[in-house]
Amino acid sequence: MTRVEFDTVIDFVVAKDIHLISDEVYSGTNFDSPGFISVMEAMQSRKNVAHRVHLVYSLSKDLGLPGFRVGAIYSNNETVVAAATKMSSFGLVSSQTQYLLSALLSDKELSRSYIVENRRRIKERHDLLVRGLERTGISCLKSNAGLFCWVDMRHLLKSNTFEGEMELWKTMVYQVGLNISPGSSCHCDEPGWFRVCFANMSAETLELAIQRLDDFVVSCRGHKVVCNSGCRMQRKKPSLPKWILTLPSSDRMLER
Repeated sequence: MTRVEFDTVIDFVVAKDIHLISDEVYSGTNFDSPGFISVMEAMQSRKNVAHRVHLVYSLSKDLGLPGFRVGAIYSNNETVVAAATKMSSFGLVSSQTQYLLSALLSDKELSRSYIVENRRRIKERHDLLVRGLERTGISCLKSNAGLFCWVDMRHLLKSNTFEGEMELWKTMVYQVGLNISPGSSCHCDEPGWFRVCFANMSAETLELAIQRLDDFVVSCRGHKVVCNSGCRMQRKKPSLPKWILTLPSSDRMLER
């Protein structure tokens, strides 16, 4: 968000007498303009509402440490801090984890160089995925941060429903060999959108995933042909390569 957008949001917070929680867990993954601005930077000139603005952060995304389960809450509200302090006793960080993170974060040069290199690689993977999707005829929303692309696959649905979305997802997993997240699992209110992660793999693996997706789209195009007269002819659907992937599922019988 820009500084102007933050000011608009803060004005809304004041007008409605509510609180603002800024989740900045992806702040270090910003790889393109506009640059990242923390809500606390925007609050420098709005200190009169500082008690209504709170920041949450985690090391899971920026440092790739989701298994460490380490995060933080920053707030100027004493009530919020007191409640968070009491709740923290149910999720204490082990002494071994504290020791390791202390050594890691104390190395300022390592921290800076890691974030810079991480952003470079994320942008590289992001651009590789977007170009590959474009070649396949699939679009996605523009983004400048994060580890995912929000991909539009509505044209590949057999029915414009969430059931159709789940059917497409199962096809992706069982036949194509790609596990992408259906939009409904992210509370999307329109079927056919998928969240695709591009940051947890090598460029070679990502290119293979794009090739599998392209093969699938081509097979879909060849499955149904519309005649000039308006009739529909069925063409035999080309078989996709058999990927070495089988997932257990309650609705999928084991092949005998």
